[in-house]
Amino acid sequence: MSPGRALLLGAGAALAYGLGVRRRVLEWGATRPEAAARLPGDELLENPDGVSTRAITIAAAPGAVWPWLVQMGPRPRAGAYTYDWIERLLGLDMRSSEEILPEFQYPRLGDTIAFGSNTMRLDLLEPPRALAFRSQDGNWLWSFNLRDVPEGTRLISRNRYRLPSPAARLGMLALEPGSLVMERRMLQGLRERAERTPPPAVAAGSRAGAEVPPASSG
Repeated sequence: MSPGRALLLGAGAALAYGLGVRRRVLEWGATRPEAAARLPGDELLENPDGVSTRAITIAAAPGAVWPWLVQMGPRPRAGAYTYDWIERLLGLDMRSSEEILPEFQYPRLGDTIAFGSNTMRLDLLEPPRALAFRSQDGNWLWSFNLRDVPEGTRLISRNRYRLPSPAARLGMLALEPGSLVMERRMLQGLRERAERTPPPAVAAGSRAGAEVPPASSG
């Protein structure tokens, strides 16, 4: 295939993706009002170059979802409830836990979690309703919002990011379908765990917005 033909086919594929598929990739599970809404945490990264908003309904109260959410991260944290083998191929030490880990139930603003080369800092914490992590360079914000619905909880995951170069913008287009595969499984993993597990005692403290420290062993 000639370079010109390959370029033409690539441009056609990008156009088809942009017109017919991209919105569904970026807004999987979310309603149009949810995708368009201003959510807690958005103010931490204004005027992004890109946004994804993905959501799932969980048949459990926010207080039962929150403990699984706040403990996420590479080991010794609880993983990301997605495809661990893919995470490990990407160099992330992820092992998805099937248990609530008490030592990670009391997050504090300023806590950091390393996702490979990205160090994410907890910059929003409103138990059990919202939390948001911002990357060290300020170009990526990942927020979670939990809302009461008749079925239980509506969990909304939002990524906002700046893409400072044409190469970064092109690279993100290539990454978007893969990010959907991983994030969709993460949301499903959160749902599976929250729906089958009674809310632990820590959820009651979180429901009031309190940071309740573990009991002293001394």
